[in-house]
Amino acid sequence: MFKKLAIVASLAASVAAHATFQELWVNGVDMGSACVRMPLSNSPVTDVTSDDLACNVNATPSDGVCSINPGDQVTVEMHQQPGDRSCATQAIGGDHYGPINIYLAKVADATSAVGYEQSWFKVNEMGLPSDNPDYWATEVLNDNCGHYTFTVPEDIEPGNYLIRSEVIALHVASSVGGAQFYMSCFQVNVGGSGTVLPSGVSFPGAYSATDPGILINIYQQLDTYAIPGPSPYAFSSPSVASTAWPTTATWNTALQPSTVPTALPTGSGAAPPAQPTTAPAGPTTTAKAPTTTAAPPTPTSSASGATQTQYGQCGGTGFTGPTVCESGFSCVAVSPPYYYQCQ
Repeated sequence: MFKKLAIVASLAASVAAHATFQELWVNGVDMGSACVRMPLSNSPVTDVTSDDLACNVNATPSDGVCSINPGDQVTVEMHQQPGDRSCATQAIGGDHYGPINIYLAKVADATSAVGYEQSWFKVNEMGLPSDNPDYWATEVLNDNCGHYTFTVPEDIEPGNYLIRSEVIALHVASSVGGAQFYMSCFQVNVGGSGTVLPSGVSFPGAYSATDPGILINIYQQLDTYAIPGPSPYAFSSPSVASTAWPTTATWNTALQPSTVPTALPTGSGAAPPAQPTTAPAGPTTTAKAPTTTAAPPTPTSSASGATQTQYGQCGGTGFTGPTVCESGFSCVAVSPPYYYQCQ
């Protein structure tokens, strides 16, 4: 009887509790929705054979590309309604319990690449971090005002990429087709000089409707959980703890903005908040804002005559790469004095 009541309650709450990944943060700097392919609605994809499983249903195109570097802390942010960043509302509610997956796909052009044509490699995941009691990655997400942070692998090749962030809600997954997939794709350019491009999987194709982490009854005591998809590259998924998972937020909710930037940030002069130390933790302290802005520093170690490509970093505190953009692009202050980009 309890299981039946739980399932009925989950069905009743599900419509109001759907959600989308909407915003991106890079090293504590809020990029808002400037480089997300925003889904048209907060409804899930339920067919694992659909092309929509890659980047959602007819996601709104974007011409924004956010710059990231190997080793950066990147945070994806989920909420139930467009533009609502309130921490008073669960990021995804209605007992939508399940795992979180983060994938990357290298593409020729992040603004036009077709999601279902790409090769996706996983870089982060969280499933059931505790079984005392059962506690899901989505509950950790809700504890942190919808924020989930991962580290960009240190050695991946530079270039344009898509980030695919995904929640799989399992509240009605005890029958085939019941699992609900909530994903968004973000457009980024990865800098650095890495040389590795991990092998990947396809969407659709990576999941089966009968995978043990997709076809599952979560209304029972679970001591293990098989996260769908391949193993992450250069990341170890947290094991299931036998102690209660801490519910205290690791993301500093006092820093949570109420508005959503729709363009890449420009010279506000504000320092980014303190950065998280572990995934999926978020920043816990506020950094002191500088009193002046700075021009891009001159390189100290780049080759003479080197130029930076479109969307590449061309200046900022501690940056030692090329500060001259290739023909047709200019070095623009994105978050001075910390970050400048060829646009």
